[in-house]
Amino acid sequence: MKHILSAAFLALALPATAQEKLSVALDWTPNTNHVGLYVAQAKGWFEEAGLDVDILPYTDTSSGTLVAAGVAEFGILSAVGFHTQRATGADMTAVLAVVQHETGRLVFNGERDDIQRPADLDGKTYAGFGSAWEEALISTIIRNDGGTGTFDTVTLGTSAYEALANGSVDFTLEVSTWEGVNSVLLKRPQRAFRYADYGVPDQHTTFLGGNGAWLTANPETAKAFVQAAQRGYAFAAAEPQEAAEMLIAETAGMLSNPDLVRASMMALVAGNYLQEPGEPAGLIDDAKIANIAAFLFDAGIMLGADGRPLESLPDVTAWYTNDYLLQAD
Repeated sequence: MKHILSAAFLALALPATAQEKLSVALDWTPNTNHVGLYVAQAKGWFEEAGLDVDILPYTDTSSGTLVAAGVAEFGILSAVGFHTQRATGADMTAVLAVVQHETGRLVFNGERDDIQRPADLDGKTYAGFGSAWEEALISTIIRNDGGTGTFDTVTLGTSAYEALANGSVDFTLEVSTWEGVNSVLLKRPQRAFRYADYGVPDQHTTFLGGNGAWLTANPETAKAFVQAAQRGYAFAAAEPQEAAEMLIAETAGMLSNPDLVRASMMALVAGNYLQEPGEPAGLIDDAKIANIAAFLFDAGIMLGADGRPLESLPDVTAWYTNDYLLQAD
């Protein structure tokens, strides 16, 4: 009886700390773009903020669709996917810029002498991923170098990198901080063209976004979550190797190449992708949003709910906010 009474007393003496449950959907299998979430989880910063956060595994349903439908309160969102879904009226708002600059680049075999400039890609074969963005992006790069912007496309998805390595295609697109890093580890010689050198505006390639209605109804919970995640990304920018080990440990074997994770983290930090010097981690830049939105609109990629290109450029300032961020690190 004494033990029962003691247990009852302890239960009364230690008040329950009910945590608010919420979920965040990933845009792909775990990788270094997600590092801030896993650091915050490992450090207990979500728990400290009174949150029980479920990081949902990647599925065939896009993270943007899950967020807009309210299945997940938050999600990691690709920038182009976010802009195009938001143009259709999808109910989501970007609340943190995961990546501060364009990480994509156009790549080709570094030993080829017949490709020296983008105009040399006219008539060649591109290994693609099936989006309208790719056509607009590549044709812009080629035309801005004096070419016609005509090329053949085979849609291969992630098999594009093996196809490039074995010479069955001429060029593709990659994320320099992931596939680009991996090509170095695999000792595959590559050269690349940066988008911004050929008329494509710099952009935040990845966001953390939230369901719009949920954000409005739960401003304090939203702020607690976003600031804990922001804290995770700031830590990763300052301590990339420690953050890499946390990401590897927290994902429990889902990342098959630890060396790629470690090298990717160093690339993200070296390029100021995770955090701009002198700025808080996660800050969304007004000009970057405006410029890429104008590019997508001019390219006819922004479609309305009826599937037709928008007739006028929307006011994209309502699509994102920095209000949930800590403004000083």
